Amino acid sequence: MPGENLTRIEAQERRDVIDTQSYEVSLDLTKGAEVFGSRSVVRFTATPESFTFIDLIAREVREISLNGEQLDPDEVFADSRIALSGLQAENVLVVDADCLYTNTGEGLHRFVDPVDGEVYLYSQFEVPDSRRVFAVFEQPDLKATFQFTITAPAAWKVVSNSPTPEPILHDDSSIATWGFEPTPRISSYITALIAGPYEATFSELTSASGRVIPLGVYGRKSLWQHLDADYIFDKTREGFAYYESKFGVPYPFAKYDQLFVPEFNAGAMENAGAVTFTETYVFRSKVTDAVKERRVVTILHELAHMWFGDLVTMKWWNDLWLNESFAEWASTIATAEATEWTEAWTTFNAMEKTWAYRQDQLPSTHPIVAEINDLEDVQVNFDGITYAKGGSVLKQLAAWVGIEQFFAGVSQYFQKHSWGNTELSDLLTELEATSGRELSTWSKKWLETAGVNTLEPFIVEDSDGTISRFAVTQTAPADYPTIRPHRLGIGFYSLRDDSLVRVHYVEVDVDGDRTEVPELQGLKRPDLVLLNDNDLAYAKIRLDERSLATAIAHLADISEPLPRSLVWGAAWDQTRDAETAASDYIDLVLGNIGRETESTTVRTTLAQLRSAATLYVAPDQREAARQKVADGLWALAEGAESGSDSQLQFVTAFAGSLVTPEHAGIVGRLRSGEETLPGLEIDADLNWQLLVGLATIGATDAAAIDAALAADNTAKGAEFAAQARAALPDVASKRAAWASLIERDDAPNTIVRSAALGFVHPAGVDALREFVQPYFDMLVPIWESRTYQIAQYLVVGLFPTAIADVALRDATRAWLAEHQDAAPALRRLVMENLADVERALAAQSRDADD
Repeated sequence: MPGENLTRIEAQERRDVIDTQSYEVSLDLTKGAEVFGSRSVVRFTATPESFTFIDLIAREVREISLNGEQLDPDEVFADSRIALSGLQAENVLVVDADCLYTNTGEGLHRFVDPVDGEVYLYSQFEVPDSRRVFAVFEQPDLKATFQFTITAPAAWKVVSNSPTPEPILHDDSSIATWGFEPTPRISSYITALIAGPYEATFSELTSASGRVIPLGVYGRKSLWQHLDADYIFDKTREGFAYYESKFGVPYPFAKYDQLFVPEFNAGAMENAGAVTFTETYVFRSKVTDAVKERRVVTILHELAHMWFGDLVTMKWWNDLWLNESFAEWASTIATAEATEWTEAWTTFNAMEKTWAYRQDQLPSTHPIVAEINDLEDVQVNFDGITYAKGGSVLKQLAAWVGIEQFFAGVSQYFQKHSWGNTELSDLLTELEATSGRELSTWSKKWLETAGVNTLEPFIVEDSDGTISRFAVTQTAPADYPTIRPHRLGIGFYSLRDDSLVRVHYVEVDVDGDRTEVPELQGLKRPDLVLLNDNDLAYAKIRLDERSLATAIAHLADISEPLPRSLVWGAAWDQTRDAETAASDYIDLVLGNIGRETESTTVRTTLAQLRSAATLYVAPDQREAARQKVADGLWALAEGAESGSDSQLQFVTAFAGSLVTPEHAGIVGRLRSGEETLPGLEIDADLNWQLLVGLATIGATDAAAIDAALAADNTAKGAEFAAQARAALPDVASKRAAWASLIERDDAPNTIVRSAALGFVHPAGVDALREFVQPYFDMLVPIWESRTYQIAQYLVVGLFPTAIADVALRDATRAWLAEHQDAAPALRRLVMENLADVERALAAQSRDADD
């Protein structure tokens, strides 16, 4: 990634001397498979005689003219920048270039459908990749209008931020040009272009403003039969109604299209009026309720961005967290209150908060309001702090100021700053006005410091079991010693008729090292005391000894899903923190997960179960633990309700955990139909998951994988095949997978991601040892030669965490010591890899002590 960075100081200096008015961008998509034509006319004001630069990544620049004067590209274009000097008060810049299509999911991505050979394009510009498509001042506070003119095959559909116009056919009728109306003033990273022979269906809704908003849903031809557009329209309408009511500001754009596009890196992207989604959300096979619910949350997350992020945008990427955190919080509360997924806060606890707590305990943790010095800092900050901790803290803030006051402040913020750029202080000013609370102290402690607190009950009881004293103690890690204010619930649970039910609840403000709770004095001590009941606070919780024993014996008897999720989370935290043995956690999961009703809780817990067995159990017990887990998962699958969500999850988890030939035999018979489970259909995706499982222990071969791909020659089939080939545990297969990723650079993003996933599967740990030194040798060359997204997939995805021994720890420490001057973003990723190994070693030591 040489010469493509931009620092915050450079952006500030540029903003000081220029202001952008408009872009006219003409793209020619008929020039073949490698490049497209890009012509930009940029109008901007500037301090006379000043100097600046505009951003562009292009294969060839044919013409640059500034205010009618021709500039020599060889002299002014280098390292993704065009130097502009002698500026006037009013300026017109013209840049004519050929830019490259990508297969990395950055810029303008080009995909050829293996099913029918059709070509599909989509753009992905966040953070700094609109410059891969047109000349642009690539920073969020230089807003402008964007007018796109697109020349493409006439049979294609072409979508952008403005409503799609009628195309004008060229003379031969096979080519057409679409001239879009200018957008409102928006940031370049939320502009969009999606083009190809997409199928589409349309609907509409009436906004709170009385405007009719056209709606569109788009997808590839070969997947169209699986796209449930009516349901997507329904959730979109529910989201529109909820947000317009709560925000007090009508939807700001002319239309709202949702496009499901191939080989997408993230879940979705909030392009103004033209949101792109991963095709993971097009269900060609049965998926879990966790995935179905996640799709709804994602739909509402992107819709929230139309106000928070698109209508009002951060000045610089240090407030990226506010965009993403607000969308996380808003989409969760909207899902819980406006859709059928009423337990969305349980999902938030099981998924987002688990992510946040892990991220906040890494050495790379950072305040929510992070120091973003350059674009590389932004890229690595799309993390559990920016999304999940930020969303958790906004939930805490809403409880702190009051939910009605919170929404009122948000509404004032939107009204005051529409089409502008803001900083955190702008939002806090409005929330202080509506709530009457002073928030600067809260902000300093919650947003400007890192780390997660731990809360634990302190209970004194009389001889008859009556509580004579109750307090909440709060601790902080030594490196991040901030003690914070928390608004939290405390729940008392007692066993009643084989259920563990809540018998008392109180909500309190906690601050300081110890907070007395006198309102709980005089009550009978219950079987389980649960701090942070209702999950208002962001903190790790600990159970007292009696409550822990109750939880272990009766976790599945807790009647409500959110407190169950909190107890699951507390048990996992104590395992990760080496306070309890991983072997005990395995017993807890296998003994209780069969009765868990919440799909995301099951999904998250099964992933943690695998980590416990493969990383945290003492090395000399690991093989036995893995076999115990595999046996337990198959027993759970056999005992699950016919056709149930849990049955599917247990089967897929079993397939990913195989150890013995007997396990392989079960999976082989499931694939062939010789063995069945009631209600379980071996559909396309499950068939692949079973085959990948067989590959992990060498119970299949490359020929069988090739045959499966021939039978399912689709984009999804290719991803599974890449994963299966890389998962084969023999050294030759690992070497071939390594070469395909490191020695070659032509694999598209989703194949890179899938192959890396198979390569590091724990079942192949012995073969991975050969690649420890090659891994460290490739880090700097890969970082410097690949795009950020691909480099991240390789740096994180190929790290052999499954080895998790002292030698791997020492090798990682040695690389960090020897590469002090490596790119900070690269060092951060390696430090996070190291932290995982160090945590595993501590957990292994604790497990060995049992």
